Order: sequence, then C-alpha cells, then structure tokens
Amino acid sequence: MYEALQQLDPIRINFSAAGMDIINIVLSFIMFGVALGIKPNQFKELIKEPKTYLVGLFGHLFALPLMTFLLVVALNNYITPTIAMGMFLVAACPGGNISNFMTSYARGNTELSVGLSASTTLLATISTPFNFALWGGLYLKFISNKAGHLLQPLQIDNLQMFETVFILLGIPLILGILFSKYFPVITEKLKKPIQYISIVFFIAIVVLAFTNNLHLFLKYIYYIFFLVLIHNFLAFLTGYSLASIFKVSNGNRRTITIEMGIQNSGLGLVLLFNPKIFPPSLAVGGMLFITAWWGIWHIIAGLSLSTYWSRHQPK
Repeated sequence: MYEALQQLDPIRINFSAAGMDIINIVLSFIMFGVALGIKPNQFKELIKEPKTYLVGLFGHLFALPLMTFLLVVALNNYITPTIAMGMFLVAACPGGNISNFMTSYARGNTELSVGLSASTTLLATISTPFNFALWGGLYLKFISNKAGHLLQPLQIDNLQMFETVFILLGIPLILGILFSKYFPVITEKLKKPIQYISIVFFIAIVVLAFTNNLHLFLKYIYYIFFLVLIHNFLAFLTGYSLASIFKVSNGNRRTITIEMGIQNSGLGLVLLFNPKIFPPSLAVGGMLFITAWWGIWHIIAGLSLSTYWSRHQPK
C-alpha cells in the first residue's frame, strides 16, 4: 500500500493565473453564501447555553486534529508523509456549509449548526494555519527519527496561508453578513440556491483539477477511499463521543456529530493550488487526492447519516 501511494506524490496540478483567479472567486462566492445564513442574534442565543456550543467548538478546533494525529501515527507504516499531511490539512479546515442543511434534515439543532459553522469559519484565518503547522510539525518530527534522510522537507509559509485564508474567507463572510442584514428579503431567496450551486462548484473544481490525472485517480481510488472512509468515520465518531461524554441533548449530539464530519475541503484544495503556499517544488499529490476525495465522500456519508436520523425523532 505504501509503495502504491508513493506513485501519487509527484503529481502536481498547476493552474494559470486566470485559472487560480476563477477558483478563488468560486470559493469566495461559496463563503459569501455561507455568510447569508449568519445572523448576529444567533450567537446571542448560543451564549445562553454555552456548554453545548463550547463542546462543539472544542471538538472541531482541537479534538479532531488530535484524533487525526493519533490515526496518522497508527497508520504510519501504511501511508506516505504527503497522505498524512493531507489528512492534517482536512482536519484543520473549518466546517463545511452543507452541514447546516444536513443538520436540519437530521432533526438536529440548526441554530447550533449555523453558529458552529460560522465560528469555525471566522476562526479559520488563525486555526487552519495553526493546526496544520502544529500537528503536521509534530508528525514530521515523529517520522524524522525513522526516515529523516528520505523525507522531503515540507516548509509552508504560514503567513501566506493566513493571508490567503483571510482573503478567501474573512472578506466574503463580512460582506455576506452585511448583505444579510441590509437585504433580508433577497437573502432568503438566495440562501438555498447558493447552497446547491456551491456543491456543483466544488465538484467542478475537483473534476477540473484531476482531468489530466484521471487514470491515476481511478487506479489508486481504492486506497484513497479506504483512508478517507476511516478518517471521516473517526470525525463523526469523535463528535458523537465528545457530545455523549458531556451529556448534551440528543438533538445537539446529532448537530455536533455532523459538524465534525463535514469539513470545508474546498478551502484545502485552494490552498494546495496556491504556489505561494505549496511551491511547485513540493510533491503534494497525496495531499491533493485525500483532500479532493474527502470533499466528495463527506457529502455521501453526511447525507446517509442525516437520512437515518431523519427517520428517528430525537429523544
């Protein structure tokens, strides 16, 4: 398995400046759509019952990256460093915007879902670079004792990553929140269509990225599928277990579980496409495959779980 996954590392997907601009605009549009569902008074309601909100926030910002680190260490003999770093990148991303729809469908607490998605997205300008650098750095130190002479240096410009995340997430979120406040009628009409368009856009980005490497994607999808399946299941399980330990209500438990399993992997892809963050000299093919397939799989897994819960009223 290790030897097979090594075949992915040399893959480098390069976009022209115009192509990168289009991808950045698409992600900004998606984030603008997420912000349309954010209202300041939602945070006031969450403050009234802070324990559940803090459990969800703690799980997303700390527990998931930690569990990812433990999983990567456990699989160390079977995965390549770039596959591992791809898993860290996904875990460091904020919550995905479709989690709000899935929570509503699963009869969870939609207000809590929106609050957690908004919070992790707003904090992503700091938390994404920080978690990726922290857990990725610990992992590289862990394996350097075993294969330091074989390991390709992976130096990421965290300042550039912070700048990129702020521009792609921070600015669209601020504009979206202001738009929602001053144009509430138009906002209500736009929220749902933008949500569906966002999914189509993400799939289009994945297809565009792997058009020239489709044969490799199909050849090694078995390994990638297996790894993302385990990682995503761990994310859902971590959310459910954490919520159970702190004895939150059943509906809120569903919400936290879904929030933990749905990550904004679109942001991860855009970061990987940025040559200022991941220079062309770095072999990050494994990271690309993990991040791209996660974005597809978490929709399938999230909708499956939501469908099951939709048939059972929360106790």
